[in-house]
Amino acid sequence: MSKVYKVGIIGCGGIANGKHLPSLSKLENVELVAFCDIVEERAKEAAAKYGAVDAKVYTDYQELLQDASIDIVHVLTPNISHAEISIAGLEAGKHVMCEKPMAKTSEEAKAMVEAAKRTGKKLTIGYNNRFREDSLYLKKLCEEGELGHIYMAKAHAIRRRAVPTWGVFLDEEKQGGGPLIDIGTHALDLTLWMMDNYKPKVVLGTKYHELSKRENAANAWGPWDPSQFKVEDSAFGMIVMENGATIMLESSWALNSLEVDEAKCSLSGTEAGADMKNGLRINGEKYGRLYTNEVELSAGGVAFYEGRAESAPDIEMRKWIEAIEEDKDPVVTPEQAYVVSQILEALYESARTGQAVYLD
Repeated sequence: MSKVYKVGIIGCGGIANGKHLPSLSKLENVELVAFCDIVEERAKEAAAKYGAVDAKVYTDYQELLQDASIDIVHVLTPNISHAEISIAGLEAGKHVMCEKPMAKTSEEAKAMVEAAKRTGKKLTIGYNNRFREDSLYLKKLCEEGELGHIYMAKAHAIRRRAVPTWGVFLDEEKQGGGPLIDIGTHALDLTLWMMDNYKPKVVLGTKYHELSKRENAANAWGPWDPSQFKVEDSAFGMIVMENGATIMLESSWALNSLEVDEAKCSLSGTEAGADMKNGLRINGEKYGRLYTNEVELSAGGVAFYEGRAESAPDIEMRKWIEAIEEDKDPVVTPEQAYVVSQILEALYESARTGQAVYLD
């Protein structure tokens, strides 16, 4: 039997209970042995539901990291503490999965990459949308060269009215921004991964605080408090890569638009194009005629290359543990996630100054 990995959870809020804990608990070679949250009751509840019989509860993550028996920690806290806790975890000899975005700033993200290299421990970031069936199929098409050279792409993260009003989502100090860093980060990660292009040259960004000022606004989770809405309600950008490829990024929590797409991308290559707008569609030209093909992903009801029915988070967690067990790179490498953070930060800087920002 393979080694059983002991996992500690730091941050027992929504993302822990909605994604990490349900999926980790399905893995036979994982034991959830420690739970930490600044609100002790949250940690106790998570431990009672998902933990091992003798699972420990903490309110100080440093105490959790002192447990030498823990192999892996998942950092599921607000963005402001991602780097601090992840680096401490790596230096304590743990492999680390940190939720997206990698960090609040690119400097912090870079420090995380360096810590992983210095310690020899594995670090990955929770970009779970890579593991959806449409994403996995499209990635295979891209790898096989079916689209040719991808020189134009769009990263979509548009909500019409779905502003998260709980936790610290509206707090710029703790999060670093609004929809751009929250959901735009998923769309950007997905797009860069499909293109396999991580060399940005220059970005131009804009951000808006328009609908955030509305009182008693329609919203999926009830009206927001305009006085507490410190982050942008929407942000947009153009990214030009070193090889000349262009990416258009759109993100919003609140926007007067009927085109609502989240964590999706559209790709245009020399041989064909693809989009996730209405299912997965491939378009191109053949025998002097244009074509549009819709990929049937529901046939068989399984992830196409795995031979079993799994949700994206289930595959994400399984692949993460496999990377540790087989000593290989995780699907989401820290270097890739660092580039996402670089671009996001440059877009915010461009929006603030009104000037294009060049990246090294």
